[in-house]
Amino acid sequence: MGSWREIIDGIAENGEFGAARLVRDPRRKGGWTLLVEEVQQSYVDVLDPTHLYFEYTRRIGSIIDTAAPPGAPLRVLHLGGGAFTMPRYVAATRPGSEQLVVERDRRLAAFVQRVLPLPADAGIDIAFGDARETVAELEAEAYDLIIGDVYDAAQMPESVSDVRFAAAVARLLAPGGVYALNVADLAPLAFSRGQAATLRTAFADVCLIVRPELMRGRRFGNVVFAAALEAGRLPVARLAAIAGRDRQPAQVVTGAGLDLLTDGAEPVRLDGPDQA
Repeated sequence: MGSWREIIDGIAENGEFGAARLVRDPRRKGGWTLLVEEVQQSYVDVLDPTHLYFEYTRRIGSIIDTAAPPGAPLRVLHLGGGAFTMPRYVAATRPGSEQLVVERDRRLAAFVQRVLPLPADAGIDIAFGDARETVAELEAEAYDLIIGDVYDAAQMPESVSDVRFAAAVARLLAPGGVYALNVADLAPLAFSRGQAATLRTAFADVCLIVRPELMRGRRFGNVVFAAALEAGRLPVARLAAIAGRDRQPAQVVTGAGLDLLTDGAEPVRLDGPDQA
């Protein structure tokens, strides 16, 4: 039993990059929400890791589910750890998967594992460091799936948003591999449009999953991208069917629809000699 303050406010810890809290979900026995600087970062149900509460995690879950035949193990790279929601999901739905999580905040990761330990047999390794620097050092074609969910509070850092980073991620994918990327955005989706243009410089097949309300500019929310090296690789019809059945229905934008969305958008190129 925690102190009265822990019970009311959650269990708190100061990470290297911001104050963090884990707060129980009173509706689910195993449910917890991770907040960093009071911004919701992750939700995890340690008793049922397949329960994906946040909308964007369900979108990423659909990409995981369609990346290979059901239950087949995958080699997965997670950029960003949080409460390890998606690594736990992969371990539960695809036993035997080999997973590497890149997390820059050692204290945050230790805090989460102390309160919500990872299963000993989950096959999840953790590497600490900057996502851009780590991606540059990893072995080429080593992963079947890469999940990008790197945030400073509510903002995606520039360092993981440009054409060089997209190319570095593409280098790590094995043939047939898929990159899933979570982007937070609001009307008029300028950031997402730029990310779509950026991904298209490195990947032949790109789609995004988004709620219609966000496309119409009526709300703030998440856009989840899927990208593959080979044209026609993405299971767009299956992703659309899953998104349409969700309790917060979404649509899949690709092909001509994505052309229209990205019309006039420029790929992100950071200043520097490596951004030719």
